[in-house]
Amino acid sequence: MTMMTGAEIVIRCLQEEKVEYVFGYPGGAVLHIYDELFRQDKVKHILVRHEQAAVHAADGLARSSHKVGVALVTSGPGATNAVTGIATAYMDSIPLVVISGQVPTHYIGQDAFQECDTVGITRPCVKHNFLIKDVRDIAMTMKKAFYIANSGRPGPVVVDIPKDITAAKCAFEYPEEVHMRSYNPVMKGHAGHIKKAMQLLLAAKRPMIYTGGGVILSNAADELTTLTRRLGFPITNTLMGLGAYPATDRQFLGMPGMHGTLEANMAMQHCDVLLAIGARFDDRVIGNPENFASLPRKIIHVDIDPTSISKRVRVDVPIVGNVPDVLQEMIKLLDGEADKADISDWWQEIAAWRARQCMKYTMKDIIMPQYVIEKLYEVTGGQAIVTSDVGQHQMWAAQYYKFDEPRRWLNSGGLGTMGVGLPYAMGAVLANPDRQVACVTGEGSIQMCIQELSTAKQFRMPIKIVNLNNGYLGMVRQWQEMFYSSRYSHSYMDSLPDFVKLAEAYGHVGIRVTKPEEVEGALRKAFVEHKNDLVFLDILTDREANVFPMVAAGKGLGDMILAEDL
Repeated sequence: MTMMTGAEIVIRCLQEEKVEYVFGYPGGAVLHIYDELFRQDKVKHILVRHEQAAVHAADGLARSSHKVGVALVTSGPGATNAVTGIATAYMDSIPLVVISGQVPTHYIGQDAFQECDTVGITRPCVKHNFLIKDVRDIAMTMKKAFYIANSGRPGPVVVDIPKDITAAKCAFEYPEEVHMRSYNPVMKGHAGHIKKAMQLLLAAKRPMIYTGGGVILSNAADELTTLTRRLGFPITNTLMGLGAYPATDRQFLGMPGMHGTLEANMAMQHCDVLLAIGARFDDRVIGNPENFASLPRKIIHVDIDPTSISKRVRVDVPIVGNVPDVLQEMIKLLDGEADKADISDWWQEIAAWRARQCMKYTMKDIIMPQYVIEKLYEVTGGQAIVTSDVGQHQMWAAQYYKFDEPRRWLNSGGLGTMGVGLPYAMGAVLANPDRQVACVTGEGSIQMCIQELSTAKQFRMPIKIVNLNNGYLGMVRQWQEMFYSSRYSHSYMDSLPDFVKLAEAYGHVGIRVTKPEEVEGALRKAFVEHKNDLVFLDILTDREANVFPMVAAGKGLGDMILAEDL
């Protein structure tokens, strides 16, 4: 066996895991690792301008592909800057391996320069973390890190490596497999519970299928589509689950929750059997659990994470298992069951809710943000990967861009992290070089990681930034208008930069759009004429536009506010 330094071993481990891109920022504690990166060409390093963006970009790569994202940061501030990205990935169950440098082992606990307790700081927001104290443990630890990150319910894993460990030498052999006595995710669902679930579904008069990000993370979109179409049931995908079932299909009722459609929310409230798959009954989806259900009903919950079942809402049939495996078993049982209840009356009830056209809006002489998203959908043919930041623009993108396939919609759902949109797009464009990538953002969010325009220039990333610029922190302003008597406390962006000039200063193309009739042409110019360039579209939109429908915090799904109600 070959003798290698710890730094060499780290890079070899990444090569063994077939990692193509690492997002990072160098510093003293990781210089040995960076030196080894320089000596090889299999693992490509993407130099970001802030460690938070490194983790977000790795996250975006993971969300838009079937791969584990990898970030590399130094000790101290490098690690603490990465925490927001780690917590964001943790809340959305995204598989990441974040390698952080640490001061030499004999300095740990001595308040050394750029020392912090990375393991302690990240413990609440990782799936697992490691502090390596022996060079001989690097290979097995890295193997475990990738296995833990990408199995069961995925999540971020932090590997903290002191600088002296990266300099020490030992023989290298990468493990072919890993066995962990304390960690064995259940893959197959309980056969009896699956059979009971199918009996309930086939007898249902008002069935509803509710799915979340777990379907996408487990690559179960095909199985979900097959089961749903065979059953003929209505279906809704959460914010994190959009694309798991084709949004253009008749059976799809739109997104549920705080800004979901009337038909999706009412069907959730009035169904008699609810099949929840890879979802966690989040507060932004079901509102107040005490008001979640207008009529008695049975709930079936499929999830690989047993701690998610009956956590917020009591369920009647729990099925712990890998989503595609469970759905395959359901489909097999469906093959043997010919009879199911007539649900034509239920579809008529849903049609009446649909007829309310809860997503309609009024065009004005100024640009409506909803219109921009509709035109973005038309210009890209619905085929783009769309990333977003957090706020009103996020909700409009989710509502008006119809995602027919998984891993086309990247956003921070659980933590709600502003600033993720551009780094997500960076990761997505590297993982999917043949796809158009659009970042839908707002003038507040984009400034949180705007320095990554420099990274995008260095690595020639042809991202299209669609900035819905209303001059406000839009969602904050909406809440202040509706619940704080229009007291706009610090939600007004009083000194915005000239985004066109700023984009041009970074070497990109900037386009300002001020009139509705200019929107489609500007989008086509960005996606066609400047196909290979990063284009920053600064689109000045209606300053008072609000996101509707809406369910106020603490209310149930039956308490919806529609635009027509105001």
